[in-house]
Amino acid sequence: MRLTKFFGSFNITGRPGYFSGSVFNATVVATVIMVAIRFAACQSPATDLNPYGDEPLEIREDFRDLFDSCGVQGTIVVYDYSNKKWIVSDTAEALKEGLPASTFKIPNLLFALEAGVIQSEHDTLRWPGVTDTVKYGYRPETYRDMTAAEAFDISAVWAYEEIAQRIGREKMREFLEKSRYGNGNLSQTETDFWNFGAFGITPVNMVQFLRDLYEEKLPFAKQHMDVVKNVMITEEGEGYRIHAKTGWTREGGINLGWWVGYLEGSNGVCLFATKLVQDRQFKRDDFGSCRKEITGSVLRRLGMMK
Repeated sequence: MRLTKFFGSFNITGRPGYFSGSVFNATVVATVIMVAIRFAACQSPATDLNPYGDEPLEIREDFRDLFDSCGVQGTIVVYDYSNKKWIVSDTAEALKEGLPASTFKIPNLLFALEAGVIQSEHDTLRWPGVTDTVKYGYRPETYRDMTAAEAFDISAVWAYEEIAQRIGREKMREFLEKSRYGNGNLSQTETDFWNFGAFGITPVNMVQFLRDLYEEKLPFAKQHMDVVKNVMITEEGEGYRIHAKTGWTREGGINLGWWVGYLEGSNGVCLFATKLVQDRQFKRDDFGSCRKEITGSVLRRLGMMK
């Protein structure tokens, strides 16, 4: 790590205007080194000092009109896998953490398979008979026994709370760290830390995780990653297939919505994370649909799908 990245260049020659004196200089340099080491050690395991690595970054501020038309803030992060290039609509928003909401079903399912708390996506989860309709709304279509794959598809919160409880908080923490997913803050005492609390992930980190999943570089069994990727298939058309998951939570008077995943198409592969943020004082009925509409428009503008 270059110390000048954080502290600038130190001249210790003793010339006027600079630090002078060999003992003082040695003390300063030692202090700088110690601070730099501590700074590096405190970095989140899910983020690098340069989150985009050494790969090119293209900023597309012209995508802003898509967010404006939906009355939302936010960003889309696209990784053009074929050309090894990052494309973002807003660099600040791309590095802001947010609750992953139901997109967390992707790692949750993977962790459950790895921990052996379910044997396959076809395992049946038993409806507990109650749910919190204040937090999650009234969704009678989810109030029944269903498989883990069905619960993933229709986003049944109770089912993945059950899965998370089986995994356990300490094992969950271990898997998150190994996956370099999110900020690691599991201080939320209730089960659904992905919907409420201090846990968070940036759109860039989301794409990094998805890339590792796509490349099967996560430290988990290949067959488990294959199951998750198959369960994620949400859309297929002429010359393309999308593996993805939506998410939406409403903590603190804010709508936070996601659509994340990857597209395999005739023009190559790209991974994406779209995050929308909206003050619920100005909520609109199209918030949910805008997640996919914005993503689709961006991918079409980039020539990645028709």
